[in-house]
Amino acid sequence: MPRPVLKPALTVSEQLEALLGHPWPFPGRPPKHDLSTWTVTDDWPAHVPVTEAEVEVFERWFADLFDELFDELFGPIP
Repeated sequence: MPRPVLKPALTVSEQLEALLGHPWPFPGRPPKHDLSTWTVTDDWPAHVPVTEAEVEVFERWFADLFDELFDELFGPIP
């Protein structure tokens, strides 16, 4: 019995073109992204409150990572 021939998966651009009904990327010059005109604003307060539940979530999910990091920084806990 002959094996079925698998078609290669469509690229993202090909999928988008099929979805939109016209070629992607659109013809023309792409927009300029001049990073020198960007402004970064830090409007966070100096103290950000964190609940005990949020601390527990981080400790539960990242416990192995924290243990490894602290072992490298301070040595194993006796």
